[in-house]
Amino acid sequence: MSMPGGENMDDSTTAGASGAEGHQGRLSDYVYESLKDQLTRGAYSPGKKLPIRTVAETLGVGSTPAREAINRLVFEGALVMSGPKTVIVPYLDLAGLYEVTQMRLALEGLAAEKGAANATDETVETLLKLQEKISLSLDEKRYRDALHVNKEFHFTIYRLCGMPHLLSTIEALWLRVGSSFHDLYPEFAEQRYGVHNHMVAIEALAEGEASFVRAAMENDIRDGYRRLKKAAQSRTGHRAAPFG
Repeated sequence: MSMPGGENMDDSTTAGASGAEGHQGRLSDYVYESLKDQLTRGAYSPGKKLPIRTVAETLGVGSTPAREAINRLVFEGALVMSGPKTVIVPYLDLAGLYEVTQMRLALEGLAAEKGAANATDETVETLLKLQEKISLSLDEKRYRDALHVNKEFHFTIYRLCGMPHLLSTIEALWLRVGSSFHDLYPEFAEQRYGVHNHMVAIEALAEGEASFVRAAMENDIRDGYRRLKKAAQSRTGHRAAPFG
């Protein structure tokens, strides 16, 4: 699969897809959760086709559970039908990007600030290790790998808030915007906006400054929005809603 900057990854690869054997529950739920996780981590770029047969073969299931899971994601707006039998990962338009960003700022900022109160030395160590993986991936232009770990970085902080409904809502927002994160690169890798924001968040966590953790994560979202907005504008030729 071709990626910006020449990443050496394939769209048929799904991290964590160790096969359906041993899965408890309906196979369609297994496929749904697998695809959902990959979409939130930016495993598929916008415009990518997801044939039922390919999904089924990749996850080691039959066509029926694959079809059911894909239809569920289409209903939720995470995937779209571009033809009678063609399902693709959609582009997020300017209005959608603006709305998702406004919601992310409010909800992820809240989760970060509440979660900071429960951070430990182990949390800080975990985040440092995750950031090392992200930075190495950026150095090697493996942007898809960087996106995969980036979600884990954010949610390591958010999970500390102990608010499951808040987390599920944030996850739903990432399901909508995850594929668009490909538009961050190569600029985000070259300028290291995300690296800076992440390191500020880690330092604030270590010092117990919850409001600074929130500010760092909000800045991360804002910096990302500015880059994603430019990419969306270049595709449409329209201006986005004003945003600070």
